[in-house]
Amino acid sequence: MTEKIFTTSSSEQTSAIFGAFDVNMRLLEGKLGVTVQNLGGTSPEEGDALTVRGEPDSVDAAIAVLSYLGQMTAAGDAVNEQTVEYVIGMVADGQGEEFESLTHEVICITCRGRPIRPKTVGQRRYVEAIRKNTVIFGLGPAGTGKTFLAVAMAVDALRNKEVSRIVLTRPAVEAGEKLGFLPGDLQNKIDPYLRPLYDALYEMMGSENFSRHMERGTIEIAPLAYMRGRTLDNSFIILDEAQNTTAEQMKMFLTRLGNQSKAVVTGDPSQTDLPGGKKSGLAIASKILGGIKEIQIHRFTERDVVRHRLVQEIIKAYEKYEKENPPAPRGAWRGDRRS
Repeated sequence: MTEKIFTTSSSEQTSAIFGAFDVNMRLLEGKLGVTVQNLGGTSPEEGDALTVRGEPDSVDAAIAVLSYLGQMTAAGDAVNEQTVEYVIGMVADGQGEEFESLTHEVICITCRGRPIRPKTVGQRRYVEAIRKNTVIFGLGPAGTGKTFLAVAMAVDALRNKEVSRIVLTRPAVEAGEKLGFLPGDLQNKIDPYLRPLYDALYEMMGSENFSRHMERGTIEIAPLAYMRGRTLDNSFIILDEAQNTTAEQMKMFLTRLGNQSKAVVTGDPSQTDLPGGKKSGLAIASKILGGIKEIQIHRFTERDVVRHRLVQEIIKAYEKYEKENPPAPRGAWRGDRRS
């Protein structure tokens, strides 16, 4: 057994690291087999001394995790159970130093003054891919920040006058349920399909600023069908939910790319809602375009999920089920005994 001391910068930082009802610290202790005790400090401003006891390797890992969590809280980022679990995994894999760089990466500032940063190494690599390439495919499960980060990069490019407009589009495909007739004009009819894009833009820009950009035409949100026949110059273009495009739609979208433009295509290949067993255009494009210069395909994993920690477990459970229960061949049914 060994013991080491980690010192926080303030009692407020200690509270942020420990989490509500010390939930973060209980997770760290359980995962690494150590005990952490807060000895307090001489004053709230001077911070607290935390003693970490356990096996030498476990104590060293815990100190490293506490150090990275301290850097996150110092940068103003929230720490929760999912964050702690992710940092523990990064330290265990010897990638702690790579994680450290996340606290220095700021994509843009929201209307409320909150910095938008990549929260995982996978997200940081995705952001780098967007910066360096002309066409980027962001593939991965729900909750990995594919769309949100792409929108943040688009807003940053617009603010820096790297592009003159943002074009956001989605295929209008219902996710497993029929919505029926939708009242209103065109905008009212397509709004339900495009709501996630609105949410991200409201977060970045604020509703009033967003509305002004929409009125000026510097931000355009439209269903994919309305992209046909256009050439999009000096634009940051995002195609969301691309797993629901057909091969023809994907080809049509990619050939809209004009001069001084960038396109980001996001989607989850495991959540295709195309009817009639149609082949996803995203699946085809990610297979045939990967070797072309200035096109990069970035794949997220369940480790990059930044929603509730249960989302990771849900994704793993579904992946396991799908491996054990592959879909029946087209034209056949489960239990079919034909040879």
